[in-house]
Amino acid sequence: MVMNRAIAQVVLFMLALCALVAPGCQGRPDLVPPEVLVAPYAAGRGEPVWAVAPLRNESGVSVVDANAVADALVARLGETRGITCLPLNRTFAAMRAIGMSEVRTPSDARRLAQAVGADAIIVGTITAYDPYDPPKLGLNLGLFGARRAMAVGGDPQAIQVQARDMAAALTAGDDRPLSVISEHLDSANHAVLMNVRRYAEGRHDFDSALGWKRYTASMELYTQFAAWYAAHRLIQEERLRLAAPAEQDGESSARQARRARGADAGEG
Repeated sequence: MVMNRAIAQVVLFMLALCALVAPGCQGRPDLVPPEVLVAPYAAGRGEPVWAVAPLRNESGVSVVDANAVADALVARLGETRGITCLPLNRTFAAMRAIGMSEVRTPSDARRLAQAVGADAIIVGTITAYDPYDPPKLGLNLGLFGARRAMAVGGDPQAIQVQARDMAAALTAGDDRPLSVISEHLDSANHAVLMNVRRYAEGRHDFDSALGWKRYTASMELYTQFAAWYAAHRLIQEERLRLAAPAEQDGESSARQARRARGADAGEG
């Protein structure tokens, strides 16, 4: 009896110790879904098609594989719900077909997008690249629209205004990109590290020695994060762009309503 009690006490002690010093003993899900980017375009009109032009290396570092960075961007955009992104080799094939060595102007960007059959194309530069700890990657990206499909957001009240403005811009040869981002992702910055951890959630093995920090231990993996974050920021900018006409229409309607109420009060 005394022996059984002693064994029971030892078992209880070991269970308590496991709960205190080994959180893994408490159990955790084997799989966690990663964060998925969602484009802001109207679902009923089909997914807009994006392409990525070869990125220009302006980092001052000769070892950069600019095509690998562009490929990573294509891969992250391909994971985004609500858009389709064409492979980089399709863009290269279109450039060879139209005799374009590089994208120099906004008109080149739109011409290339039309040649590859895309509604919009991303053109940009690599502004910083350092593969050593802590890794750094800088990207300047602009999204140029080639078709009216990019004018349509998810708000039915804004569709008519957006389509009209987009048509006028394309007809006038407007050189402005639809959205622009500029990011310098230095992994020594704690805000950047928080986003690395956010990206890594659901994309790494819980039992890995490095855990989420594996994305800062390899420049290839860090490039994947940087491409995801750049795609995330472009989607954010597109959501803001598409929301602006609806907000402006709402403000205009409110002003008109106030004027109408004032006129009614004057007549009374």
